[in-house]
Amino acid sequence: MELFQRPRRLRSSATIRKLVKETHITVDDLLYPLFVVEGSGIKNEIPSMPGVYHLSLDNYLRELEEVQEAGIPGVLLFGVPDHKDEVGSGAYRADGIVQKALREGKKRFPDLLFVADVCLCEYTSHGHCGIVKNGRILNDPSVELLVKTSVSYAEAGADVIAPSDMMDGRIGAIRAALEQQSFEDKLIMAYSAKYASAFYGPFREAAHSEPSFGDRKTYQMDYANGKEAIREVELDITEGADIVMVKPALAYLDVIKNVSGRVNVPVAAYNVSGEYSMIKAAALKGWLDEKAAVLETLTAIKRAGAKIIITYFAKQLAEWIKS
Repeated sequence: MELFQRPRRLRSSATIRKLVKETHITVDDLLYPLFVVEGSGIKNEIPSMPGVYHLSLDNYLRELEEVQEAGIPGVLLFGVPDHKDEVGSGAYRADGIVQKALREGKKRFPDLLFVADVCLCEYTSHGHCGIVKNGRILNDPSVELLVKTSVSYAEAGADVIAPSDMMDGRIGAIRAALEQQSFEDKLIMAYSAKYASAFYGPFREAAHSEPSFGDRKTYQMDYANGKEAIREVELDITEGADIVMVKPALAYLDVIKNVSGRVNVPVAAYNVSGEYSMIKAAALKGWLDEKAAVLETLTAIKRAGAKIIITYFAKQLAEWIKS
């Protein structure tokens, strides 16, 4: 039998493979998450996330300089406050840690994109993403505080507001408040399909946001559900989201694919802490090649349809791409 179709011809050399490559990762695809803390002189590595740090404002500014030099378009900010209370007041205080980081960062690095994660879990004494009453997370009172936080971040200089709480109706409420305060140019990147995932474990150590009771399954999505993600995404777009996100990424490549095929707004994917730490841990053990694993992983996320990839590997990837 004669063979006329030989797909291996397109793999026969590195030059040909490069020529016909379908998916390319660039630095322009990336956002880099940072954890900002009160104090000075602090750069403490997070034990479960090698290479990721709690940064006081002085070291945060040094990190921003490296981010800009690497050509990474922007950062996603998480605040880790000294004080927590039942209503997460540190999230919407004018002198909150994220507000200070936004003002200083925007002043020193005006060309970087500053994305502010909007949630209450880092700021509440109970660790949940909203107001709690009798063991129940209340939706509408929580949205009111998320709106206050969003406006506060916009006032401090955030370019993009990124609500990650998964409360119903919060995108519409935030969009309306931003418009009323003449922040109509601020983008909203909605954590639209955010799943209740085991892969957030290291992040909760980093953000000091472990719930003191129960779990987050009454507001984050069931990992068994794919169609529900489409509903959530479409609702957020209707309410005014400019960018929608799927989180986590690796166990949800099918969701990224389905969402990107259905919507006409950019799709972001969050390569979350557990996904990062798995590769780091295996690489430190010598069980896999870190660079190869990262490139394969992030290429898969982009191949699935993500235009924006949020990853703790951003600085390393930028170095690899340059070299």
